[in-house]
Amino acid sequence: MERFIAAFQRFNWIDLGIALLIFLVFLGFRKLFTAYIYKLVLAMVKKLPVDIVSKILLAFEKPLRWFWVILGTYLALTYLPFPITTFNFVQLLYKSFIIGLIGWGIFNYFSDQSNPFERMISRTKLDSDSMLIPFLGRVFRMLVVIFTAVSILDVWEIQIGAFVAGLGVAGLAFSLAAQDTVANFFGGVVIITEKPFSKGDWIQTPSVEGTVEDISFRSTQIRTFADTIVTVPNSKLSNEAITNWSKMSKRRIDYELAISYRTPNEKLKTALKEIDEMLRAHPGVHPDAIMVRFTDFRDYSLGIFVYFFTKTTIWAEYLAVKEDTNLQILSILEKHGIEIALPSQQIYLPEKEDGKKLMTGE
Repeated sequence: MERFIAAFQRFNWIDLGIALLIFLVFLGFRKLFTAYIYKLVLAMVKKLPVDIVSKILLAFEKPLRWFWVILGTYLALTYLPFPITTFNFVQLLYKSFIIGLIGWGIFNYFSDQSNPFERMISRTKLDSDSMLIPFLGRVFRMLVVIFTAVSILDVWEIQIGAFVAGLGVAGLAFSLAAQDTVANFFGGVVIITEKPFSKGDWIQTPSVEGTVEDISFRSTQIRTFADTIVTVPNSKLSNEAITNWSKMSKRRIDYELAISYRTPNEKLKTALKEIDEMLRAHPGVHPDAIMVRFTDFRDYSLGIFVYFFTKTTIWAEYLAVKEDTNLQILSILEKHGIEIALPSQQIYLPEKEDGKKLMTGE
């Protein structure tokens, strides 16, 4: 305290002006560094065969801007006759700032834009759209926040162990309340490791159907065909049956034709053969498992079973193939004079004495 009073007695406006000038010089250098020097260095390192240096520079761009401000403030305060920077509190405060800036840069390095796991994943069998990349990035960003906070607390000599132990019953209550969060986190881990779907896949579960938008620690976001976002907890999604329609290698078409009972046997055989040949020659139909068979005698029609697959799994292209094959089947039936049967009934009444029926209807 006596040092502070003595320094205050030596105070003059010239010292204050020089200290302010030091701060303004560093503030100006910050703008110069951001506008010219930083961009020049970044342009040079982008020419290197590896991009890790450029990603590190991009991640530390904003922390470096603040570093010059903090450094300028510290040197300006050091020049003043007041021994402010010798105070333990001020020193700890500046150490905390530096640790925070380093943690901020590392946090940015694990962002989606500069995720270092992309290169690692590219060397594995996982696809580039795998949700493992952003998921691991988020895990490491969370760890960076935790370690940065712990390091700052350690600078201030705050014992984490004693703090946690002192939580007592409150800590137990918090852990019980966080059970769902933990379950959702491990549900997300199961989804990532077992990989039942990838980002952009069309999936269907008992509770939702749509395309996968994103997966986080707690939940998975699915965009429905009504263009809405449904957020499903990972613990629930990992325990549901998931149908991944995007994994289809081909798409099925199957239905039954109802043919009139008045169709002659030979015409029916010829039509079935021509439909089969048409499907096997069609460029959009997969050559495997093509079946065109007369299968049933129904109440009002003859049942023809048609079963095949399209080569494409894209919805619009699938519908185009289905439409074209349907039109060609109709053309074949019309060519042979075969009618599509409609639900109908025939009523036969007993004949009169003169041998005529009372009524015949269809």
